[in-house]
Amino acid sequence: MDAAQQEATARARELQRNWYGEPLGTLFRKLIDDLGLNQARLAGVLGLSAPMLSQLMSGQRAKIGNPAVVQRVQLLQDLAGQVADGSVSAAEATERMEEIKKSQGGSVLSNTTQTTSSSGAPTVKRVVREIQSLLRSVAAAGDIIDAADVLAPTHPELAEFLRVYGAGRTSDAVAHYQSHQN
Repeated sequence: MDAAQQEATARARELQRNWYGEPLGTLFRKLIDDLGLNQARLAGVLGLSAPMLSQLMSGQRAKIGNPAVVQRVQLLQDLAGQVADGSVSAAEATERMEEIKKSQGGSVLSNTTQTTSSSGAPTVKRVVREIQSLLRSVAAAGDIIDAADVLAPTHPELAEFLRVYGAGRTSDAVAHYQSHQN
């Protein structure tokens, strides 16, 4: 790989970090490990070709162009967390991956069966992810932070919201939400 290719790959990974919170290679490897998949199976669940997944992982491509695929990534991240905390068995995870594979995406704020708790209400984590996805679909994390800095003197609550929900980690945003419910 020549210097120009290395620079382009580094730039793509930096863009991925801004858009998705981390390089897609790292994110996809976590999903592969956490859910016991291989690259071909992950590509199939996401609705990507194996070469496209490889290009995203290696930094040859920066952005996932299809919003439905981005939603499937988020659903798989949620599922991986549920498998890790023991609330979902491996067998149930396999069933859910088939449901995720069949999902068509649609609106960033769609309310599918994966977005609701047993009471039928959207889970806090899912709502937070949807807010993050919406904000990140219009601006990179760095741009959101810059906007928060501009708004901070006159609109501190909005600036905090943008920092936590637009550029922060999901777990931090969930904790922030829960701390403000008292």
